[in-house]
Formats: sequence, C-alpha cells, structure tokens
Amino acid sequence: MNRALLANAGVIAAAAVETALNQPDDPLMIALAVLAVAALFVRGRWPVAAFLVTLPALAAVGAVLPPVVALYSVALRHSNRYLLTGCGLLATGGYLFPGADILLDVPGTDVVLVVIYAAMVAAAPIFFARLVRALAEVRQAREHERELDAQAVLARERNQLAREMHDVVSHQVSLIAVQAGALSVSTTDPNAKTAAENVRKLSVDTLDELRHMVNLLRASGTAGNELTPQPKLSDVDRLLSGSGIETTLTGAAPEGIDSAYQRTIYRTIQEALTNVRKHAPGSTAAVDIAQDGSDLTVTITNTAPTRPTLALPSARHGLVGLQERAALLGGSITTAPTFEGGFRLQLRLPLTS
Repeated sequence: MNRALLANAGVIAAAAVETALNQPDDPLMIALAVLAVAALFVRGRWPVAAFLVTLPALAAVGAVLPPVVALYSVALRHSNRYLLTGCGLLATGGYLFPGADILLDVPGTDVVLVVIYAAMVAAAPIFFARLVRALAEVRQAREHERELDAQAVLARERNQLAREMHDVVSHQVSLIAVQAGALSVSTTDPNAKTAAENVRKLSVDTLDELRHMVNLLRASGTAGNELTPQPKLSDVDRLLSGSGIETTLTGAAPEGIDSAYQRTIYRTIQEALTNVRKHAPGSTAAVDIAQDGSDLTVTITNTAPTRPTLALPSARHGLVGLQERAALLGGSITTAPTFEGGFRLQLRLPLTS
C-alpha cells in the first residue's frame, strides 16, 4: 500500500474517532455522524458535495475533523475564490451553531473571540490547501525550467554537430567529388570515366543531402520547423539519373497527393536504390508506381547482381526507417527475393480522399 492510501486511511480513521468521541446520543445524530465520515471516502471525486454532507454532523454533533478534511479537498481541487469563501462561511456557521444559545448570554468580547476562532478554524484548511497547490505549481515550474535547460543544451550540441558535419564530412566529400571530376576528365578509359562521373554525381548528391541535414540540425527545437527533408516526386527523375544504376520508371502517382506521401515515396525509392548499389552491383532496377484500388503501390525490383558483392556493414536501419514512415501513413513495406535472383521492395499506401 502506498503512502497516499495510508495517509487517506489515517485521516478517515482520525475523523471517525473524533466523531465518536463527541458521543452522538440518538439515532439521527448517529446517522449524521456516520454519513459525515462516509463522505470522506468520495471527497477526491466530489469534494464540494462531500463537504456539504459533513456540515450537519458539525452543527448537530460537533464533529470537526470531517468538514476540515473535506474543506481541504475542496480548496485543493478548486481555486474559485467565491466558492472557497462560501464554503468557509458555511464551516464557520457550522462551528458556531452548537453554541448559539450560549453565545447570547456571554459578554460581547467573548463572542467576538469565539467567532474569530471559528473563522480561523474554517480558514486553516483552505490556506493549507492553497499552500500545497502553490508548492506543486512551483515544482512544475522548476521541472519545466529544467526541461528548457535540457533543450537548450541539446540545441547547442546539435549546432556543434552541425558544424562538425559541415567542416569535416562535407570537406572530405567535396574532395572526393573534385578528384572524381578530375579523373573523369583526364582518363581515356571509358569505364573509368563512367565510374568517375558516377562517383562525382553521388558526391554532389551527398553534399546536397548533407546541407539539408545541417540545416535541420540547426533548426531543430525552434517553432515552426519540420525535422524532415522535403523532397518531392518531381525530384525522383534526378534521383534515378544520379543513382549510378540503369533504372526504368513506369507509372505515376496521382496528382496533388499530400507532401508526406511524396516524401515517403521518394525516400523509399532512394533507400531501395542504395541497397541495390550495396548488395547487387551490376544489376538493373525498375521502379513502378501504380494505383491498386484504394491503395498506391510503389515497387522497386532489381535483377541479380552481375559483379561480385562486397561484404558491406548493414544494420538494416534503412528498412526500419521506411517501415516507420509507411506506418505513420497507414501503409506497409514488404520485401522478398525474386525467382531470378533479384530483390523486390514494395511500398503500399492507402489513398485518402
């Protein structure tokens, strides 16, 4: 049993003992006392109703703890000053009611003191509940401040990473592009020229993607910036021509589809062609975009490799990322080898009207 339940049980038990010590002497008073203690069990859900139920026992039996506990719950749940003032006045009247006849015979000074005491007893649970609520708000404010500090640290780390990517990675890739361009100009071997030109194009595309990522790293954490690159279907032709793979494209997506669909299709084709370069050197690829009923399918199929495959490291993060992208749009990714020794990757997305 946790501390909250133990504290709640202890409070209710104390209220029951205090009410019993007032010794209600007839069935009606006993019923009011039992009802006041029972109301404390529901004060968390209906604090105002529970407080009102405890007032008859306060006035008739003199049970003080049940209304004090219920009034604390009211002040902890609600911040309306009129509601709290009204409940405080009702509690003050309930404290004064049992001795109203006696108060008529005592000196005026004593009456004032009794009224002040009753008002203080009624106000105490309200002020204490407000204090607890204020402390909780301060704690939430501190947690929010810590989150902002953590976000600021993360933003600085992202900026540093962006600078490192720009200064180191882009420099190396630029050197690769320059040397590949120089080789394509100086060599007389047509195969070497083609390979060098492909390397140069891939290096240029890599630099372009790197610039996207640097901008995203610098912009992340700021309002109104989307942390996803923004390629479109119009960029697919450029992607295919710069892939270094003999690729054919058939079909087309419906006009005006959402930009999220366009990004997912582009990234799926890009990842599929990357895998073809890595795992099926010398093969050709075919990209087919078609509408199958209410679904849009994008199928990338490659033939069997014609050159030896190099053992390159792979953690399959690319396919996992594609599956996550597709799932966000209600779609799916399926992969399977072909009978001819190639491989097929298919993206299926539901078309919404």
